[in-house]
Amino acid sequence: MYKVDLPVDNSADLAVNRRRAAEAARQARIFNTRNRVMGLDLPTLEQQVTERKARDEMARQREMAFDLLRVTQDKVLMHQQRQEEEMRAELNKNLVQYHQIHQRAEDSLDADLTFDQQGAIELFESELGPASMKVFQGEDIGEDERRRSQMEQTERALRAQREERERRLQESQHKELLVGQALVHQDLRSVHLDALEEECKRATRIALNNYNQAQAAERAELKRKERMRKEGEELSEVCHMMTSDILTECPEAAQREAGGQGGPRILTDRWRGMSGVQLNAIYRQREEQRAEKERQREVEKQRDVAWDFKRMLRTRGEEEEEQKRAELQKEKRMQMDQYNEQLAREQRQHQEYLKNQVYTNKPTAHYFTQFNSSSR
Repeated sequence: MYKVDLPVDNSADLAVNRRRAAEAARQARIFNTRNRVMGLDLPTLEQQVTERKARDEMARQREMAFDLLRVTQDKVLMHQQRQEEEMRAELNKNLVQYHQIHQRAEDSLDADLTFDQQGAIELFESELGPASMKVFQGEDIGEDERRRSQMEQTERALRAQREERERRLQESQHKELLVGQALVHQDLRSVHLDALEEECKRATRIALNNYNQAQAAERAELKRKERMRKEGEELSEVCHMMTSDILTECPEAAQREAGGQGGPRILTDRWRGMSGVQLNAIYRQREEQRAEKERQREVEKQRDVAWDFKRMLRTRGEEEEEQKRAELQKEKRMQMDQYNEQLAREQRQHQEYLKNQVYTNKPTAHYFTQFNSSSR
């Protein structure tokens, strides 16, 4: 048979390599402590970030489109308003021009009365039609006479109005003259009243000054009499002091019998000091008080010594009790140390038993490598 070069089927190798790559990626995800503990899904997070950016970009483009639409609408609205204003101005201009051309005041029906035949339209009978029945043959024969009488009547009315205005003006001038005269009389009367009031005030001031002078003279006389009375009283007091017991230093003058209880009273304004007997009595009483104070001090000293002795006895007893408690605690601590030492010895024996008898088969490094070697 002939040898033929056939293509090699390597689909099995590709499948094995694909499975190996998937297994490696799976192990990288599973054995990654950060991803396993925190639970991060990077593709999902990146997709969310991309979607968020896309939404923000769409929102920004939408806002830009809205802004552009608002600007366009504002421009269109402003253009429409400007066109409306121009159209309104053009219409007003046309209306004014129409009024000036076709609706003049000179062309109205009463132009002959208002403008005195100035600009009145001259009509002929041949130009009037059936609908223009304004002028008839044979009518208004006395038009000139009637117009002349109207003008005379108007002139008489104007003259009467002018005379009435002049009369009112004269009456107003006469009233103003009367008012001025009344004001002058009133001013003269006010001046006269002011002069009378000033005269009354001057008389009142003179009378008040006289009264004040009389009051001042009376007050000066009263002060003179009061000064003379005080001088007499002071002179009498000086004489009394010179002749009284306060300067003669009479000891009996400082004592007087009291009207009620309490015995004789001392007049402080006349007292000149104590006698020798009184001073000796005070000295004797002070010595007795000093002796009594010394006796009380000695008693207090003895009492303090007794309290100090009692306090010393109590302190000594407390020290003995404290020493007994310390010895008892020391003995308890020694017993506790012995018990703890016995427990430690038993614990060491138990650890040696576990180490030498129970835990004799130690695992090798190969034993730990067989765990977590695959993602399945």
